[in-house]
Amino acid sequence: MHSFYLERPGWLHRVPAGVKLAGLSLAGTALFMTADQALLGAAALAVAALYLSLGREAGRALGAFRGLAVALLLILLFHALVGSWRDGAVTALRLGSLSALGMALTLTTRFDDLLSVAETLLRPLKLFGLPAERMALAFGLMLRFIETFFAQWQRLDEAHRARSGRAGGWRLLAPLAIQALAAADRAAEALSARLGR
Repeated sequence: MHSFYLERPGWLHRVPAGVKLAGLSLAGTALFMTADQALLGAAALAVAALYLSLGREAGRALGAFRGLAVALLLILLFHALVGSWRDGAVTALRLGSLSALGMALTLTTRFDDLLSVAETLLRPLKLFGLPAERMALAFGLMLRFIETFFAQWQRLDEAHRARSGRAGGWRLLAPLAIQALAAADRAAEALSARLGR
């Protein structure tokens, strides 16, 4: 699967994976505990500053945010139609900031390090007879499929722009869903063959 990991090390690469995951969890909790637009706007600016601190190489991942921007715009419009612009702005700021933080984690953390943290955190579940290793693998696959989702959206959007000269927007949702399901099916078949099932 496609990986957005930045090979050139930066300051965030040196932060342990467990610390970054804990920070992401705390940030997500804080974002969803407030509905103050000013605080959420400040959080979005802080996330933007974080990306600037990662250097120019992080810019190649920005194309993946086109799909996210379209999704956030749809959320904003939906809330505006059924509720209020304020609710839509709050939701978009929360989801946008948290998604961007998740991408920063992906950009600066090796997959094996994330999997190791997940296995460590889930190890106590073995006491209850639960398959901790498989649950950690599921967590790792979820992270990888998020990367794949963004990469596929970017490729589809670039192809649509080459053909039509404009962004694909919501028209990409159906082909994106088909490609995501096909990728999930291929991964399931590979896992089944690997595990001998």
